[in-house]
Amino acid sequence: MATERETLSPTQIGLGVLWPACWTGLPIKLALAVLLFAMGIMQFEGRLGIAFLMLLASPVTILAMPIIMLWFGSHFGEGSGVPILFFFSIPIDIWAFGVVGKTYLLERLRKEPPDGVGFTLWWKSAVAGALFLPIVWFIVSAVTETAVSTSHSIAQVESLRSLFDTGLPVAERIGLEVTIWGTIAFGVLIVLLTIGVSTIGRIVCDIAAAAPKAPDDYQALIVRWDLMRVPRDQGLFLTGITGAGVLICLLFWAVLPETTPHPHECCKKADVKAEAPFKPIETLNRSEQQIGALATKVEALEQQADRQDEKEKGKGKADGGKTANASAVTKP
Repeated sequence: MATERETLSPTQIGLGVLWPACWTGLPIKLALAVLLFAMGIMQFEGRLGIAFLMLLASPVTILAMPIIMLWFGSHFGEGSGVPILFFFSIPIDIWAFGVVGKTYLLERLRKEPPDGVGFTLWWKSAVAGALFLPIVWFIVSAVTETAVSTSHSIAQVESLRSLFDTGLPVAERIGLEVTIWGTIAFGVLIVLLTIGVSTIGRIVCDIAAAAPKAPDDYQALIVRWDLMRVPRDQGLFLTGITGAGVLICLLFWAVLPETTPHPHECCKKADVKAEAPFKPIETLNRSEQQIGALATKVEALEQQADRQDEKEKGKGKADGGKTANASAVTKP
């Protein structure tokens, strides 16, 4: 066990503290985020939703997020709910760092946790994140932009036309570009995040170096780990947790009907009258009557047309006789 403690790298120590701390406080933060969404005072960009959740999950980003938003214009959301959420995340992160820090110092490093270890870990990690995360954001953005343009140029080189008559197909070209720039950007991100986690690990190492060694043996440390997770007043703790959950539920259902759109209130539908039942016999009789009326009208029109033709023929004959008589009178 002592050899294992001595061989722990700063990256392993930082990951061993950050990962449990993130998942310890994230459920409480998500409950607050859902409540603020229901109130309608916070909206965030869909394309930056994953980045928003990553920043919300990590306790290191409390000071880095406003710097990134001001310097790079990457607004993850709008409304007063964003600063409110991150303000309430501060005590949650301090509590999560305190629980995880005490456990890790006792379990893995065999050090006595100092008083206020949660607050110490929080403010040192927040300062480190405020300095390091904007640099990570800038480097990853620049590398991604360069990799996208480079992969686009590679996918359109003339040498690929020897493999295909009309060049690389569209689907294969898109897949090649995404694979190239995605691999490069992801690799750079992993390297930079490893450096950041190692920085947090060095902060934990500095705190552990100043802390005294735990005097108890391993079995006594196990008893201390168990007692650390058991509240002194269990009834009060259970009542507080239950009351907070009921309060959040009541607030959620109280504000949800006012923020949810109701189409039936703003958009009135046209009144639809019920159609009469279909009666086939009456419909056939009505159709026969209409057909008979139309046939009668057609016959009347035909007769009127015949009479007009006869009148025109009679007028033509009369005009022809008058012309013949006039020509006979004019002859000598």
